[in-house]
Amino acid sequence: MKHGILIFVMTAALSACATTRPMAGPDNHAGLGRMSIASASAMDSRRDIILAVANPLEPPPIHAGSSLLGYAPARYYGAGQHAASTLAALKKSYAFSELAGWPIKALDLYCIVLQPPPGMSREALLKALARDNRVRLAQPLHDYAVYGKRSADAAHHYNDPYVSLQRGFVETDTALAHDFSQGSGVRIAIVDTGVDLAHPDLQGRIHDAHNMVDDDAAAFNRDSHGTEVAGVIAADGDNHQGIVGMAPKAELSVYKACWYPPAPNAGARCNSFTLAKALATIIGTDARIINLSLGGPADSLLNLLLVQILEQGRIVVAAIPPEGNVDGFPDTTPGVILVRMSGPSAAPPGVLSAPGNDILTTQPGGGYDFTSGPSMAAPHVSGMAALLLSLAPGLDARAIRDLLLRSSKVSGGVLQVNAAAAVTELRGTPKADR
Repeated sequence: MKHGILIFVMTAALSACATTRPMAGPDNHAGLGRMSIASASAMDSRRDIILAVANPLEPPPIHAGSSLLGYAPARYYGAGQHAASTLAALKKSYAFSELAGWPIKALDLYCIVLQPPPGMSREALLKALARDNRVRLAQPLHDYAVYGKRSADAAHHYNDPYVSLQRGFVETDTALAHDFSQGSGVRIAIVDTGVDLAHPDLQGRIHDAHNMVDDDAAAFNRDSHGTEVAGVIAADGDNHQGIVGMAPKAELSVYKACWYPPAPNAGARCNSFTLAKALATIIGTDARIINLSLGGPADSLLNLLLVQILEQGRIVVAAIPPEGNVDGFPDTTPGVILVRMSGPSAAPPGVLSAPGNDILTTQPGGGYDFTSGPSMAAPHVSGMAALLLSLAPGLDARAIRDLLLRSSKVSGGVLQVNAAAAVTELRGTPKADR
């Protein structure tokens, strides 16, 4: 995504491996906490080594808020128990210093950049590592250069360290769309769990927050699902923090209508009462977009409220269940924009496909983690809707849905929404037609 004459310190093995590592942070949920980026410019291609070890990971069930990395030891971000133990043993054997690390999921490896210990040459350490059957790969760190320069129509260049790891952001060409719109002037209501209001990547993005469940402010800030949705939609850009949202200049209104039961690993739940309170409150606000990464049985009260919201000209974006059933709330209310997680099979008629697998986003306690599920697909579309509304405030839900359907593109072998294509088509539309 970055254009310009830049020198990146990396190797072919490191190309799938970001130069990041975890560090201690408050409320270190899921064993990850806040991550810091190791500067590539501080690495030395004349000294440092790329080391990879086996990193077998059992894939967790895909559901709202599920984490691929939640069980990992905090020391190694994205490493399973096997890789973490192997790295600890190797470090004890060879006394090297770890500079950065990241999983390469496609290869079932965990790679690190390391510095040999004082008094030991790189060549000597490479020879020793090559004889160690615990090591899958050991090679020098190499320098590479890109051959080009930023053109007038190049993508927006961000200083947020993890932007290249944002699968959904990259696959939908959102940085290109940001040259023309970043969602300014659009308010998005998130009806979900609470959100970490103190997260550094959400500072200035949350306009107001409401707790429809209880008076527990601490639980509100610890809630993961809403924090994940908020980050996908509107994480701040160019703040030297973590990631970039789909609409980084949009404002968020947070409505906690869902909570986590005390049972271990239980998913968040809501009820008609809390959801009705949230929807009723939204009716009296100026929120243009409502994100509903949730669902359940049909409900007469909730349907009445949703119909009124839609009649006010608001855009309602809802995730459909992983199995694709559309038979409850909010799926069956006409006018709701339905979103599924991108996949190889064709989407039902009129349903948008958006990235929802391995999405890097914000976590409570100022952290970041990968998560998967339709809940992550819907906020990608909510953010795109904000980009479009910022350019053309008169668009209605049908126009936005149809535009996103028409402009969808194949990425990674699947057809899914594309922010750049949608913005380009909208900008080419005469104003009279908007």
